Amino acid sequence: MGEKTARRPGGGGGYDFVVVANRLAVDRLTYQDGSTGWRRSPGGLVTALAPIMAESDGAWVGWHGAADETLEPFDHEGMHLVPVPLSALEVEEYYEGFSNGTLWPLYHDVIARPEFHRHWYEAYRRVNQRFAEATAATAAKGAVVWVQDYQLQLVPAMLREMRPDVRIGFFNHIPFPPSGLFSQLPWRQAVLRGLLGADLIGFQRESDARNFQRAVRSRLGLYIRSDQVYVVSEPSSDELGSSIAGHGEDPARGLGTRRTSAPEDGGHRISEARAFPISIDTERIVALSERPDIIARSQQIRRELGEPSTVLLGVDRLDYTKGIRHRMKALEELLAEKAVSPEDVCLVQVASPSREGVESYRLLREEIEATVGRINGEYDTMAHTAIRYLHHSYPVEEMVALYLAADVLLVTALRDGMNLVAKEYVAARRDGGGVLVLSEFTGAADQLKQALLVNPHDVDELKASILQAVHMDEEESRRRMRTLRRQVTSNNVQRWAQDFLNRLEELS
Repeated sequence: MGEKTARRPGGGGGYDFVVVANRLAVDRLTYQDGSTGWRRSPGGLVTALAPIMAESDGAWVGWHGAADETLEPFDHEGMHLVPVPLSALEVEEYYEGFSNGTLWPLYHDVIARPEFHRHWYEAYRRVNQRFAEATAATAAKGAVVWVQDYQLQLVPAMLREMRPDVRIGFFNHIPFPPSGLFSQLPWRQAVLRGLLGADLIGFQRESDARNFQRAVRSRLGLYIRSDQVYVVSEPSSDELGSSIAGHGEDPARGLGTRRTSAPEDGGHRISEARAFPISIDTERIVALSERPDIIARSQQIRRELGEPSTVLLGVDRLDYTKGIRHRMKALEELLAEKAVSPEDVCLVQVASPSREGVESYRLLREEIEATVGRINGEYDTMAHTAIRYLHHSYPVEEMVALYLAADVLLVTALRDGMNLVAKEYVAARRDGGGVLVLSEFTGAADQLKQALLVNPHDVDELKASILQAVHMDEEESRRRMRTLRRQVTSNNVQRWAQDFLNRLEELS
């Protein structure tokens, strides 16, 4: 499974850098002979953190992906991996339930209706406690612990109660909602107190950090100055564990009364909340875009599509936040108005499977597939199709070939923490071609301002942007892409990770 990771002498048998995430940094493989093994996950987070872990004696705590199975810690490619077991019921209630049935829709502006169930929260609290205990047992004295994402928002405070010696960072990969929406959550104070256990809390956008700060100020009454929250009391595990946590407001603990000045008695701890926009492994995408076989594959894709004048591309998880229905509505109206034709314009829609055990996602898939069938039935010709719909996940090599084949990338998310597909498309277009149509409700819109920014809820505006992209002259498209590429290539995922960890070090 890889060489044994050397532990730091005098580290108390623990690891100096610990990443805590819902999933481990590896995927299980089953070979033809029935044996199993592991391979490193291809995601950008693993790519960014694996070298740091190798240099600093690192461990990764997470679920290994199989329910009702307990594995011992093991080593793989320079990383010490600590599997946290989950039962099938916990996967249903903690992950599919509270994480993705309650938090995900609530944090994405209630595009879908969140569900609030006490037994879901209890499963969430119980699993977060298990992650915190595994982390406390793994970290060396004075270690740096970086907790990842919305599935583990209670872990920082739980870990701080067990291990006050460690430095704790937390990064929220999805949006953080406005205070008015967040206040709907029955366990709002428990979640805020859980996050405030971290020394540094990172968000994708400045607006997300501000939303969190407003929620802390209004729900907990804590003083905030220059992104720094003055935490005047720490929650106990009993507070985080109570199914009614967040309903009682105790002014003696700093709840329910807004502070207008910093505590004067020094009995506080600082927790900083600010934006650290995540990025991609730019060098890898650029290198793939230069490979002759991938360039040849991009040319083959265009031939297979019937050599349309313009290839539109959408790449998304099949999720109601991604605005897939909105872009198809816009294309359907453009076809009906004869502003475009299937001979000239083809939309390739990659919709990778997502949470197929959840009813709302199953219904979304049925709706999208019915829409594709209706549009193609109305507008296809014998030689050309209006929409080529692909409900698959593809390796990164095929995705880069699609990026090179596409004249226009449509990112029409209704709400998105960042949207790394937009950055991958820009990185792949070292030829200077391509146009990016980008929703203003993505984190990427804060940085990629030379894209055609759109409000995907406004179908007329979306139609106009698609036509502008289709008919944009080459000089303008190349000027925009040059600016976009400078931004993406100078801010890769390794720089994001280092910036966060450097700031965490400064705060300590």
